[in-house]
Amino acid sequence: MGDVLWTPPADVRERSRIGDYLRWLREHRGLDFADYDALWRWSVTDLDAFWRSIWDYFEVVAHTPPTATLADRGMPGARWFPGATLNYAENVLRMPGRADDDPVVIARGQTRPPATLTARELREQVRRVAAGLRRLGVGPGDRVAAYTPNIPETYVLLLATASLGAIFSSCAPEFGTRSVTDRWQQIEPSVLVAVDGYRYGDKAVDRRAEVAAIRAALPSLRHTVGIAYLDVADADGGAADRTQAAPDGAIPWAELAAPTDEPLTFTPVAFDHPLYVLYSSGTTGLPKPIVHGHGGILLEHLKMLALHHDLGPADRFFWFTTTGWMMWNFLVSGPAVGAAIVLFDGNPGHPDLGALWRMAEETGTTYFGTSAPFLLACRKAGLVPREIADLSALRGLGSTGAPLPAEGFTWVYENVGDRLQLQSLSGGTDVCTGFVGGVPLVPVHAGEIACRALGAKVEARSSDGSPVLDQLGELVITEPMPSMPVGFWNDPDGSRYREAYFDVYPGVWRHGDWITINARGGCVITGRSDATLNRGGVRLGTAEFYSVVEGLDEVVDSVVVHLEDDEGGAGELLLFVVLAEGLELDDELRRKICRELRTALSPRHVPDEIHQVRAVPRTLSAKKLEVPVKKILTGTPVDRAAAKGALANPESLSAFAAFAQRRATEDHPARA
Repeated sequence: MGDVLWTPPADVRERSRIGDYLRWLREHRGLDFADYDALWRWSVTDLDAFWRSIWDYFEVVAHTPPTATLADRGMPGARWFPGATLNYAENVLRMPGRADDDPVVIARGQTRPPATLTARELREQVRRVAAGLRRLGVGPGDRVAAYTPNIPETYVLLLATASLGAIFSSCAPEFGTRSVTDRWQQIEPSVLVAVDGYRYGDKAVDRRAEVAAIRAALPSLRHTVGIAYLDVADADGGAADRTQAAPDGAIPWAELAAPTDEPLTFTPVAFDHPLYVLYSSGTTGLPKPIVHGHGGILLEHLKMLALHHDLGPADRFFWFTTTGWMMWNFLVSGPAVGAAIVLFDGNPGHPDLGALWRMAEETGTTYFGTSAPFLLACRKAGLVPREIADLSALRGLGSTGAPLPAEGFTWVYENVGDRLQLQSLSGGTDVCTGFVGGVPLVPVHAGEIACRALGAKVEARSSDGSPVLDQLGELVITEPMPSMPVGFWNDPDGSRYREAYFDVYPGVWRHGDWITINARGGCVITGRSDATLNRGGVRLGTAEFYSVVEGLDEVVDSVVVHLEDDEGGAGELLLFVVLAEGLELDDELRRKICRELRTALSPRHVPDEIHQVRAVPRTLSAKKLEVPVKKILTGTPVDRAAAKGALANPESLSAFAAFAQRRATEDHPARA
């Protein structure tokens, strides 16, 4: 793969948290590792010793100690730290290295003025809200649902809920009613906390009708708490009556968080006691309700945030995310390693794509996390962030959500900063972390994820199931990780859980991505394996395809699908493009796209047809939906092909349905 863009400094072991961990292993365990590869191999071979070292090194606060580290190694069903009791919120609120008056939550957004919580204020807010939840009858095992954006109240609510041993679940308020109820009818929450609306850029979005519909669809609710977040403008442009923000019979947030003498306490729970429920995107069928446990999430995030992202008390950690994406859950563990967190709620492109970079300067952000599509959009817009903002504090930049191609890496080092470490990572909601990512000990190569994460035994498997190097294969994990799901909600025999990850390779986690792992441990993800383009027996990942097509100035977005031939032929490769404003797809542009694909990739990548559409369907977390498009093109009705409530732009599907209908009536569809 590509050029070396960043090399660890000579004194990296003296300056980094993973260097300190290596010294600790030498002093306390008698273990010495020459390089990251040796450390990784130990971490995925001696699971007991590695994960116990994470527990001990980070001095996890436990109420009762574990009787073992890993009681059962089999997957699914591995049993971690039996006998231990602890509480995620207690460990986060310890905030090592932070004084009471240090800022730990720095909030920015487009709905209200900036806000900051110190360590003391965060603990005080959690204490009050936990007492408020207790007054509402919330206890261990009860579910608390948040229809709220990325604001301090949502974070306080998560920690307060966890402190009681209750179970948290959030949906971002841009989720439609159906999408929310598809999730929460499964877990039957007893308390709902909801905002009245929000601002997205300069647009006010009133969500009171959606909140009313969600309440009506959840008979399990005993209480609703309203957060007056939005001043909904009336027809004359004046502010509406704020008292309407709390729905009928709802409790205002201020009452939930009212002053009280109740102390802040933490309910000790088992290592695998449910902490929160996250959901698969649910683009086809009901979203999978993925249950994560207190201990597994805590250990995984301590490891990843400190040892991989190198975060500690000197850091301000930002990731652009909504509360509907697992990166929010990852971000808000930051204080567990002493890092302050930066929360942003709003449109990242308002008033322009420089907004988040300017916010990074203003907040002193040291680690800036975002998505590959955002970085590529900045590149396409010709943005030079280091010219519009002082980014000298930035040490790390994280990219996830989609593969970042080599040109994205190069753009970062030329336009953001040449001394920061760019960490491209990939993982999933299923484990609420990254399997593969970056680490301070390893160089950054253009277009390449630097390493497999500690404790994550990631392999690429060929079609016959054998592990391969330097070849495209299925991403599998062959040893258990503590943050693998406790299970799915309401799946008593575990059948849905097994089917989701273990049906192809018994005892081995199959993630559903294509990955190539090279001899030095670097990784390249090339798209979802269920969206593979299989031309003449050669499997083609979608990521490299999009990198070429969307690198053209004329193309804003694209989606490609392969329709197999039942008789074993090559099938059809169909490309749909969204063009820059004012452009129309003509034969000259079709030829240009084909020429670029043939030159950059191979003749097999040249599509049979290219068509223009107004939008590519995406999930609310911005993932492209190749599989639903493919289903629609092969005759599946739209309502069965995709759960519209899970889409950011459900109207985009109608163009593909109309296209499928036209094709069905044509004997000889036009070729590109």
